Amino acid sequence: MSRRLVVELLTLAAAALAAFLIRSFVAAPYSIPSESMLPTLMVDDTLLVEKWRLGPARRLSAFVGRNEPELPARGDIVVFRAPPAGRQTYVKRLIGLPGDRVALRGGIVILNGKPIARWRIADFVERVTPNSPCRPDPGTRVKLESDDGGSLCRYPRFREMLPDGRAYPILDIADDDADDMPERTVPADRVFVLGDNRDRSADSRFPAKDGGAVGMVPIKNLIGRARIVLFSTDGRWRWTAPSTGRAALRRERIGKPL
Repeated sequence: MSRRLVVELLTLAAAALAAFLIRSFVAAPYSIPSESMLPTLMVDDTLLVEKWRLGPARRLSAFVGRNEPELPARGDIVVFRAPPAGRQTYVKRLIGLPGDRVALRGGIVILNGKPIARWRIADFVERVTPNSPCRPDPGTRVKLESDDGGSLCRYPRFREMLPDGRAYPILDIADDDADDMPERTVPADRVFVLGDNRDRSADSRFPAKDGGAVGMVPIKNLIGRARIVLFSTDGRWRWTAPSTGRAALRRERIGKPL
């Protein structure tokens, strides 16, 4: 084997190892499969997920005897292996940290005995596309409309603000049983998460069930924090037809910080 070939093979091996380490311990992409995080995240948004300080990095830190990295903050969008089996990957917003007391009353989050601020803002209006159909189901405040460009879906939108001043938009599209939850204390090894699309999210309000809700999420299941939207399409893109890519691309979402 020639020296040049050896060098090339070693270079490829080093590049593969570097890619593996970066994806495992630093950052990796994640694609949004559902509307549970509307209006913040849309179906087929591809996110950059920061893994440093969470997931494998947390376990590596403990293995080498260093102090465990810090937990994510309230309001962070986190990616995690969904309880109970951990075979699926979910993304939700972290609301409660270990020791927090969380309840819901009429859709309002009660954190450590105090309701967090929430107020009405402009409706969220989304264009109907192959991956984002409109579902104005009975009992919801979702409206299907039309304009010269096609069909639109209109949702009532609110802004929610945590005690530290961190604010983010949410959807509240119905009055149902999910709007009320008795107070629960988050265990020392878990976090409480909610979807921003409150009436269409299987999250910590409900018992963990594979393919469904997640209950309170074990800290060890956390993979990372969502930091930025890298890429987004509306469902018309077909890899077998590259010409569809331009029309399908949601350019306004690329680079959106989270």
